[in-house]
Amino acid sequence: MPHFVPATPQTTRIGQFDAAFPPVASIAAGESVTLQCVSGLGDAVPGEGSGMTVPQALRDIAAANTAGLVGHIITGPVEVRGAEPGDALRVEIERIELGTDWGFCGFRPLMGTLPEDFPFRRMLHIPVDQAAKTCTLPMGGGIKLDLAPFFGVMGVAPPPEWGRISTKEPRAHGGNLDNKELVEGTTLWLPVHVPGAMFSAGDGHGVQGDGEVCINALETSLTGTFGLHVEKGGGARDPILRFPRAETPTHFITMGMNEDLDLAMKQALREMIGFIAARTNLSPADAYQFCSLAVDFRVTQTVNGEKGVHGMLRKGVIL
Repeated sequence: MPHFVPATPQTTRIGQFDAAFPPVASIAAGESVTLQCVSGLGDAVPGEGSGMTVPQALRDIAAANTAGLVGHIITGPVEVRGAEPGDALRVEIERIELGTDWGFCGFRPLMGTLPEDFPFRRMLHIPVDQAAKTCTLPMGGGIKLDLAPFFGVMGVAPPPEWGRISTKEPRAHGGNLDNKELVEGTTLWLPVHVPGAMFSAGDGHGVQGDGEVCINALETSLTGTFGLHVEKGGGARDPILRFPRAETPTHFITMGMNEDLDLAMKQALREMIGFIAARTNLSPADAYQFCSLAVDFRVTQTVNGEKGVHGMLRKGVIL
């Protein structure tokens, strides 16, 4: 049975990653852990009389937040015994369950992709049908969307020399990837920077469009079960895994992150060229041209300071 970590004031962090954070649980490499994750602080939480259920865990975490911290609520970190710097942590996303009957989506001044066009604050509380896995938007007469839940934040501890960093920006440790492809049944690889890897997750999303342009997706509470495996030295064909990488049932995915979207694109492309060249008889020049013919590069998000691009190679074409 997977280990279970509930969301409590003691097992969560608000808006922060730090290699110095002690683990809230410890598992052996190859075991699974279930993390309860909640989302919403301040006006992101629906008020009394809304008919929406606020999880007690979220109430407890908010009440304990006497420092007024803001940002993602992430559950963890979980120590994976045997993981060492230079290894890769293979995260099998085994199961994702909806945790409440609502989500939120908002924007505010100076944030988002078009702050100059929308210099005001707006927050929507959106009903979620957990059984049907749909949400109904309070606009356009009640637009209904099918849900495709995933965790916006999945990451390991950053390098110790980075100190305490925000959960907002995705970086080499993973973190706020906001990649909608990382649903149940997919695999994420993260480079390990500290002993034990120290894996955390949070920022549940019910559904998101590529770009996540206004700041938020459908932010909601999720519970996820993750199989955490260690690949020594980054794996046989990845002596050093430098950036997050993923695999879905249909695609291989590389990622790029940078404040400059052009540079994020270059990183995602270089990672895909290296991935292809390491696994086929194609030269880097061959792989470069192949990417232009057969790999899709998509804008992951444009709202987290470090923007994201991900490249998608359909399985069965050459691999």
